[in-house]
Amino acid sequence: MNFKNIFDTYNWDEQKASIYSKSTRDVEAALNTHKRTPEDFKALISPAAVPYLEEMARVSHELTKKRFGKTIQMYAPMYLSNECNNICTYCGFSLDNKVKRKTLTDTEILKEVEFIKQQGFNHILLVTGEANHTVHLPYFKRAIELIRSHFANISIEVQPLETNEYKELHEAGVYSVLVYQETYHKEVYKQYHPKGKKSNFDYRLETPDRIGRSGIHKIGLGVLLGLEDWRIDSFFCALHLDYLQKNYWQTKYSVSFPRMRPAEGIIEPNVIVTDKELVQLLCAYRLFSEDVELSVSTRESEHLRNNIIPLGVTSMSAGSKTNPGGYAVEPESLEQFEISDERSVEEISQLIKRSGYEPVYKDWEKTF
Repeated sequence: MNFKNIFDTYNWDEQKASIYSKSTRDVEAALNTHKRTPEDFKALISPAAVPYLEEMARVSHELTKKRFGKTIQMYAPMYLSNECNNICTYCGFSLDNKVKRKTLTDTEILKEVEFIKQQGFNHILLVTGEANHTVHLPYFKRAIELIRSHFANISIEVQPLETNEYKELHEAGVYSVLVYQETYHKEVYKQYHPKGKKSNFDYRLETPDRIGRSGIHKIGLGVLLGLEDWRIDSFFCALHLDYLQKNYWQTKYSVSFPRMRPAEGIIEPNVIVTDKELVQLLCAYRLFSEDVELSVSTRESEHLRNNIIPLGVTSMSAGSKTNPGGYAVEPESLEQFEISDERSVEEISQLIKRSGYEPVYKDWEKTF
């Protein structure tokens, strides 16, 4: 049994109809229970829940404070490569973008690390395109070997791998693996991913199962908001989270909320997700799962990030670059997407403190 077996029993259109038919009574029932189901999550992301957003935010704040305290984890993404074998119509790294490609050398990796460490970070997220001939398991293990003495926490966001490969990365020092399905709409997934290994919907869908079996400490999920109806995509992501928490209960989980951003050669969003809808979604996740970590990156605007801290967020990036070498080596290399919040690490740290929270630069200590 894996998540694909469960997923195949669901129909996109039927779930859409279910979500949009939720009533105020369903929303109130979801708010008044303490153990919420995927059906409750549907109610909380439905249009019927919009008038209850203030109450959802209050409950989300209390649950987050109870479970995580008044802390915000700070992290920095470090892009190792923009080489990619996939054509993805929403990504600046897409194979059909005829632009200069770059993969960092050992020396360049250490130069980027030096800059990031100077900013105070102790938690790093390594990101690459999906180019199996260039950025593969030996490359990842070498990069981790170079940087693991510099950071308490190493996360990765790379192409889907096999269980034994995740085990090797875990042994090498990887704490967390992020893998986003992008959209759970199987029929249109191929339109967004017409070429490359990523076009295999089922293989990607089964990736969190392989990560769970490997013993990795934390799995990160998410969808790319803007590809399809955010409510249905987010329901399937929450269903996925629910399955993983029950089957790999020793593993921690995080959910990210990336909205489509401008990038070289990409399509326009199919659906616009407003700030208010993003807040509703974030609060719905917190009410659905008290333990899940919720992350908001520099994709989002200053205005949103200024106001979202008390609503359930547990981690934020700052001072981010989305191109390989973007911090110190080659600032003008191809970006995966444009960031929105360009404030410095210190400015974000001060924002967090002014909001009554403590910025934390790592989320675990190896000696524990």
